[in-house]
Amino acid sequence: MDRDRTWRTIDAERAALADLLEGLSGEEWERPSLCAGWTVRDVAAHVISSPQATPGDVALAMVRARGDFNRCIHDEAKRLSARPVEAIVADYRRLAGSRRHPLGTTCVDPLLDVLVHTQDIALPLGRRHAMPPVAACAAAERVWRRSFPFRARRTLGGFRLAATDIAWSVGEGAPVEGPIEAILLLLTGRTAALSRLTGDGAAHLAQRLGATA
Repeated sequence: MDRDRTWRTIDAERAALADLLEGLSGEEWERPSLCAGWTVRDVAAHVISSPQATPGDVALAMVRARGDFNRCIHDEAKRLSARPVEAIVADYRRLAGSRRHPLGTTCVDPLLDVLVHTQDIALPLGRRHAMPPVAACAAAERVWRRSFPFRARRTLGGFRLAATDIAWSVGEGAPVEGPIEAILLLLTGRTAALSRLTGDGAAHLAQRLGATA
């Protein structure tokens, strides 16, 4: 995906997530997401924080978290989610078309964020939102090539991951196959889509991750 197509996809996916969020009940906003310790509300606030984060904001958040990246992300999500849900949804509408992203990231990072975090919200609520396969492929490539923060190559070593709905594969070893959407969730540490994966390595992978395929 070129840069322009990437941003257009981000715009479309953020708009779709905003539509989903607008239809949630108060109780659904407070439900646990797929991110351990994060509610739907926390995740929603985090996704739209990307175009709002200035270098100063990031530096201050890291100071508050004493240099701990994961704690920084967690604490900022909790801080931003303390606002009314209407304000969170309004941010999605207000920032539609924004091309800003945090210093040190590329446009693929907000793409990855909105694709995966939409599933973090939708799946626990029993909602369905399909990822665009080409976009999911670009995000999966980004995750696989970078060791931080997911360490996918180490965690999934010994398996060959192959998408069944688009030409994309990585790794060597026992085959694990499925939709690129399910593979991207796997690469980012989610086990919620393991049941959608097949191949000789699927059962062994589920055992390794402590889940049931």
